[in-house]
Amino acid sequence: MTARRFVQLDVFADRPGAGNPLAVVFDAGGLDDATMQAIARWTRLPETTFVFAPDAGSDYRIRMFSPRREVPFAGHPSVGTAQALLAAGRIAPDADGLVWQDGIAGRLPLRVTGTGNERTVAVRTPKARVVETAERDDPRLRSALDGLPPGALPPALVDGGRRWWLAELADERSLREAQPDWNAIGTLAESTAAMGLCAYARADAGNPWDLVVRAWVGAPAQFEDAASGAANATLAAWLASRDALPGGKRHYVVSQGREVGYDARLQLQIDDEGEVWSGGRVAFVIEGTLDWAG
Repeated sequence: MTARRFVQLDVFADRPGAGNPLAVVFDAGGLDDATMQAIARWTRLPETTFVFAPDAGSDYRIRMFSPRREVPFAGHPSVGTAQALLAAGRIAPDADGLVWQDGIAGRLPLRVTGTGNERTVAVRTPKARVVETAERDDPRLRSALDGLPPGALPPALVDGGRRWWLAELADERSLREAQPDWNAIGTLAESTAAMGLCAYARADAGNPWDLVVRAWVGAPAQFEDAASGAANATLAAWLASRDALPGGKRHYVVSQGREVGYDARLQLQIDDEGEVWSGGRVAFVIEGTLDWAG
């Protein structure tokens, strides 16, 4: 038995219980694929990450697993893992305020701002591409969007490491009160090789966020994501491509997860080169060791 450092935290949150849960296993050398998948299945969290010694040019290597399969890239595991390593003193930002993560999606920078409980980490997400735009009465979308009042932009299928259908709704209230048709979303996801449907709306005046987002995963499981850095990054890229960023701002805040008992805040930024950064704060919940035969 090998005891490895283990932390559990909430990503995109300033307090426990508000964000998207994540488990991080340090010093994962010696764990094979089947063991990592078994640990991820055991934690029953959206993702569990495993940290390995770095290659040249990076600060650490990472592998991400959902309870069902390995994940090539996701935003909240990237942000949370970097926060865990920073807090443990395992890594430190370079002169430009960056740390470097290496994984299936390649070598990605994460920008570190602030320290301690006020620290914010943002990952530069893989470049997104618009696969297609569609009409709301497209046969593939009709059932999933039935009863949801449309916003200004057309639905779009966008791939940014994970592929999502994006659909704007008319207003915040309509989105918050929406009841997803899980059968329709599951069919849409499977038929288009997408994660599911990411619906969004402009925030009501006076709220401390700019957009409201709900990410309905249709396959392989069906659930509402508490806070998705990757879905929000594809959305930011789509909005930027249509010159439709909220308020014309290149840095904005998203509210996600309230409809399923969470209260996450994600910070999205489009830099001068058009790259999308997805980030936020992290709340630590559990710190200890994991005893698992490797």
